[in-house]
Amino acid sequence: MPLLAVCLGTFMLLIDVTIVSVALPQMSDSLGASFSAMQWVVDIYVLVLAALLMALGSLSDLAGARRVYLAGLVVFALASLACGLAGSSETLIAARGVQGLGAAAMFATNTALLAGNYQGRDRGVAFGMWGAVNGAAAAAGPIIGGLLTEHLDWRWIFYVNLPVAAIALYIGANHLAASATRADRRVDLPGTVSFTLVATLLIFALIHAGEEGWAGGTTLALFGGSALALVAFVLVERGRRDPMLDLGLLRTPSFAALMAGAVVFSAAAFANLVFVSVWAQSVLDFSPVKAGLILMPFSGMSFLAAGLAGRFLANMPPQYPIGGGLLLIGIGSFLEMFLTGTSGWTAMLAGFLVAGVGVGIASPILASAALAAAPADRAGMAGGAANTFRQLGFALGIPAVGTLLSGTVAVKLADSGLFTDTDTTATLVTGGQSAAVIAELPAESRAAAERVVEDAYAAGLDRVFLAGGLVAVLAGVLVLLLVRPSVRQPGTETSVPVREGELRAG
Repeated sequence: MPLLAVCLGTFMLLIDVTIVSVALPQMSDSLGASFSAMQWVVDIYVLVLAALLMALGSLSDLAGARRVYLAGLVVFALASLACGLAGSSETLIAARGVQGLGAAAMFATNTALLAGNYQGRDRGVAFGMWGAVNGAAAAAGPIIGGLLTEHLDWRWIFYVNLPVAAIALYIGANHLAASATRADRRVDLPGTVSFTLVATLLIFALIHAGEEGWAGGTTLALFGGSALALVAFVLVERGRRDPMLDLGLLRTPSFAALMAGAVVFSAAAFANLVFVSVWAQSVLDFSPVKAGLILMPFSGMSFLAAGLAGRFLANMPPQYPIGGGLLLIGIGSFLEMFLTGTSGWTAMLAGFLVAGVGVGIASPILASAALAAAPADRAGMAGGAANTFRQLGFALGIPAVGTLLSGTVAVKLADSGLFTDTDTTATLVTGGQSAAVIAELPAESRAAAERVVEDAYAAGLDRVFLAGGLVAVLAGVLVLLLVRPSVRQPGTETSVPVREGELRAG
């Protein structure tokens, strides 16, 4: 029963990373939201999840993992209700941010709860089931999102969380064992705030670059603000007794390369899928369910490969499955590049399959390799950092992909001579408003405009796949060159010696 409580929460919070992507066109129509607002609907959830993951892990040391997990469930459920009831994009974005807070509280406590509720062989089985749920959530998100959006309404992708959260809360309150707490740990609030500022300003800058251009005054100011916040974060962390992230870990080539690999892993493998779903619905005129199903080869292959990797690659030096996985993600992206205006979704099938294998073999090893690359007394921090950087990669990847895609579409639209304000039109097209854009044109121009939009979106996706492939290959090479096996192999359990009196029931 404890495993069920943890897995229900994990499945729910991870599904909410991807379930929204299929519903974006319907959300935009319903709320009259801009393209940048829709990016924030996806991004704010992952940003808050990434920014608060390590801080809430520290809080769980103080208050107890069980308490923090159950509180996270309540916050997540209430925020899901607010998302479903939202009458404006601003309200939806704010509620998604609170949802991310609840998700961070749940995700940060998963491993501690499983370790505290199971021992011996049962613990290994529990972690195996939890890992399978992680993979299943990624595979199921787009399909569940498509079914709910098409047959009910986009608001049900949030309402469906309520009964799941209620069941997880009931089981957790009655069956999760009380968690130990540590009196010698503190939550690093200055580090959390400065880290959140770094990521938020950087995401704002990437989104604004798509609207104003890379050399625009606001864009440059946001990039500068993010750089200043990064300097503040470094200074704060260097002076903390209990930092959110021990910067000394990043001076280790293996650990630094793994963190870079974690960022690129999520950005290259997953950020483009949001826009593939928009393309399928707005350009290919697919239903939400069909748009979700075209991602199944990717997510299904990653799920299958992850299961096999966990069984056969567990004892292999970590640089090979992680670096090799990134190289496969890059190759898969290159194979997806050959889109034209007349292409169907099957043009991406080979790339989906190859990239899915890459995700599957790299994903199970990343967190354990980061843990093994750190000293024993920093193992928990290292594992949290790996999860944080993975989520951060997705959060940064969304606006980066959106800006690159929108810029390419704008150039193609301008070349056609059919559109006047090509920058605004490109933003609308990229956000899934192709039909509305074409409907505004004179009847005699619509057929030609439709072909231009099809060609422009395909060219934009080709540019996105090229960029994703390049960074994935570079990251793969970096991991292969710099990551080396440590004395503690990935997956080895570590424990931190605790003095008498430092633990109490929580």
